[in-house]
Amino acid sequence: MIYCQRCGHELDGHEKYCPSCGKPTEYGFNSATKSSGDEGGFGWSLLGFCVPIVGLVLYLVWKDERPVTARDSLRGFIAYLIFLGFAIVVYVIFAISILGNLNYPYGP
Repeated sequence: MIYCQRCGHELDGHEKYCPSCGKPTEYGFNSATKSSGDEGGFGWSLLGFCVPIVGLVLYLVWKDERPVTARDSLRGFIAYLIFLGFAIVVYVIFAISILGNLNYPYGP
């Protein structure tokens, strides 16, 4: 058995990419893969966070051709969803506390 050089996931030797992290394996590594520029990076995650629909579309378009970059753009989209959920919870708590104080403007 061989293992992924990036994450250590066990591979059967026939995959072109690691199913865990998306890194090209030795079996799938050739000049076309090397020149494709699929290195991902923080910039793709930041783009997926700042413009979430773009992050989702990039993931759907690139998930087969550029799996590392697609994964990073999806991570930005997921981070946005988590941030949005947290912001909504904080907003609801804040709104409930404000509305609860409207009945007693000068205290109970």
